[in-house]
Amino acid sequence: MKKKLLALLLAAVMVLSLAACGGKTDTPPAENTPAQNEPAAGGDSASDADTGAKQFGYNRETKEEVYGPYWDDWSDMTDEELYEQALKEVEGGAKEINVYATSSKMLKCEEGFEEKYPGLDLVVSDLDSDEVLSKAEIENSTNNITADVLQTKDVNGNVFFEYYSKGVIEPFYPRDICSHIEEENLKFSFPLYASQAFWYYNTEAFPDGQPIDSWWQIIEKNPDGSQKYRIFAKEIGQETAYLSLFASFITNADEMEQSYKDIYGTDLEYTYDPSGFAFPVPENNAGVEYLWRFTQAKMTFIGDGDELVLAVHNSTKDDPALCLASAGKIENREESGYNIDWCTNLTPYTALLNTESMFAVKGCDSPAGARLFIRYVTGGADGESGGFKPFTKTGNWPLRDDVPNDKNPVSLHDLGARANDLDAIYGIYPDVQDMWTFWRDQAPK
Repeated sequence: MKKKLLALLLAAVMVLSLAACGGKTDTPPAENTPAQNEPAAGGDSASDADTGAKQFGYNRETKEEVYGPYWDDWSDMTDEELYEQALKEVEGGAKEINVYATSSKMLKCEEGFEEKYPGLDLVVSDLDSDEVLSKAEIENSTNNITADVLQTKDVNGNVFFEYYSKGVIEPFYPRDICSHIEEENLKFSFPLYASQAFWYYNTEAFPDGQPIDSWWQIIEKNPDGSQKYRIFAKEIGQETAYLSLFASFITNADEMEQSYKDIYGTDLEYTYDPSGFAFPVPENNAGVEYLWRFTQAKMTFIGDGDELVLAVHNSTKDDPALCLASAGKIENREESGYNIDWCTNLTPYTALLNTESMFAVKGCDSPAGARLFIRYVTGGADGESGGFKPFTKTGNWPLRDDVPNDKNPVSLHDLGARANDLDAIYGIYPDVQDMWTFWRDQAPK
């Protein structure tokens, strides 16, 4: 059933109640865990009905959400213990450890993993995000499971609220590694790394620094009513991560309203019409107002990120442009000499972190091998396994505090981004998508 914007009030309450959970826990993780008696290492997972354990993710029957970090017997197993058990899985007939990944860089992990763990065969399939999930779901429904590990990201809550409850995936949180990751980044999955999109500006046109400090200034108009900046982006209506960001503005409407007042010194005037939709649209919501105003702006959609930043490079002070593109496109500054830079610390926040995560496949042939590989690719016990090396590039930020981040000009904590609150976004995402499409069709041509 389509989720309604009426759920915003509940989502806001959930956000407030969880706000104090950010940062690393000062107490032993086991004291904060929602469940302690999940699958025992080395055996098939018992059903929730048999164990009485709460199901990670969204439990359709009990209507309750269970968040990470989530500890079970696997959480405290060392690399050596998992390796020993993975070899026994091979003896028992498990031919290989199959990884479905959305990053081609995962292919570079095969040789290093097999050298480190002789006797284990790793096979990586490079797939699109939709393929990773759909193939795993089909395998689960037909009881013909091939995948052992999935690597993908969840930007609107679909993976967390759907795939755990369907029994396609199950959580794995290695306790020693999690101690090096802020708890807010462990709520919905075990992360590999974080990325994000930025607004880019032309450094030659604006030599004194970024021309905007707020999302509201992106759609600012000149005194004559013309648009101040030309806007370039991918087709936002087809980009799940961007629509999720707009959804977050709606769930954080108070922050959006305050941001406007801080910039312009006056209260926000609400101009959108909430009627015309088959679902209730909240009145006087600053996030909805921003969505309405943004959809009415003139913008050019370009599918290639390199061309997006090129458009900014080609802009001038008299005809300035901004583009929304992935962080990694900053490499064009060195490689191609583009006059571009990120706009950071925008209010109310720069972006949502897009977290690439690792998931164990429920009912797979190599549960120990799967978890051994997940530990390997996320750095192992000391962060120096070598598995994370292929993912160290500009625009990717490791979330472990013991893994160096020397590829990015700015640290993750200095960008003004925040963790994605999937439970607040999941309920309203379909409606945000509909509002974007409906209002964008009304935009001046």
